[in-house]
Amino acid sequence: MSTHETACCIVGGGPAGTMLALLLARQDVPVTLLESHLNFDRDFRGDTLHPSVMEILDSIGLAGRLLSRRHAKIDRLSIQTPEESLPLIDLRRLRTPYPYITLIPQVDFLDFITTEAKRYPHFQLRMGANVQELVTKNGSVQGVRYRTTNGDWHEVHAQLTIGADGRFSRLRRLAKLEPQTTKPPMDILWFRLPRQPDDPVDAGATLRIGPGHLLVLQNRHSYWQIGYAILKDSYSYVRSAGLEALQRSVGELVPWAHDRVGYLSTWQDIAVLSVGADRLSQWYQAGLLLIGDAAHVMSPVGGIGINYAIHDAVVAANILARPLRSHTVHERHLADIQRQREWPTRVIQAFQAQIQQRLVAPALRDSASFRLPLAIRLAPRIPLLRTFPAHMIAFGPKRVRVEART
Repeated sequence: MSTHETACCIVGGGPAGTMLALLLARQDVPVTLLESHLNFDRDFRGDTLHPSVMEILDSIGLAGRLLSRRHAKIDRLSIQTPEESLPLIDLRRLRTPYPYITLIPQVDFLDFITTEAKRYPHFQLRMGANVQELVTKNGSVQGVRYRTTNGDWHEVHAQLTIGADGRFSRLRRLAKLEPQTTKPPMDILWFRLPRQPDDPVDAGATLRIGPGHLLVLQNRHSYWQIGYAILKDSYSYVRSAGLEALQRSVGELVPWAHDRVGYLSTWQDIAVLSVGADRLSQWYQAGLLLIGDAAHVMSPVGGIGINYAIHDAVVAANILARPLRSHTVHERHLADIQRQREWPTRVIQAFQAQIQQRLVAPALRDSASFRLPLAIRLAPRIPLLRTFPAHMIAFGPKRVRVEART
């Protein structure tokens, strides 16, 4: 078994892990990033970078380079029912150089961030590294033991191990950290339809509500990635109604794409995403820190998850870079990261819960009598109702910034 020494071992090559690795490497911290897959070429759920993340990238000189890649932008969000269409969020009013949501496939974003990280000599990326065990000594985590695709075993010894390995975090299980869970009222059917050159350019900026269903589209250039919301645990009923009923519903919600619903030719074309939300009461142990979805799984409402994972990474880098360089990492540093990031997470999860309770659940349950909530109907006429949701989606309750090297 080979052994590798580093200052920080990050497990999980998602948005949180890659961004943290980049920020630490920029500050001359030796960091090893372990990713269990052999590449990033797979279907991710989150493609939305909000203004807060674009400002973070701008502060380290990467926003322009990222925007040189193929992407789409959304600066307004509206909501559409069979009876009416109303503006929901307008990001153009925000005070930011990036008053829009940037849509870029997460696979491209991860490739971009890791490519930038490779410019720094202190960064190491190991793909196909499937972590199996924590390495512990005297009650403290001191690294991990992982297995490669060819069956070889390796150990990484580190001052600090960081779990950024997503909602099904293995490090969270190995550390026996149990989250507090909630059950949002929906699941998502996840599928794609071809995109045509004359499709509406702002099609992804509309939340479509029909009889018992909600639908959103993401522009992935050659196709539309579609999230079709159904009541929690109701997939068996949707399936028993038949594929034709689903095709008909999609055609009604997106009339200009009704001629393409036939591309859903089998249930194998559709993935079922179980929507969950949770939060750890403690994000750390001696020698171990969890961030991103490993610490707090977000509802898909608002496309916020990827952005909060990156916020976690920025705060962690701000606090940890100096103690990692000086070999003085203590649990108080890990506690400080949780203190700074837990309350914004609680606030945004409560914000999402309100939207789910007042909009999503009634729309999915009471389709015949459903009407848009009064706050949404009044929002275009009341400045606070117009600006507050936009600010929460764009930045959360507090802006996060990359601090200068200390």
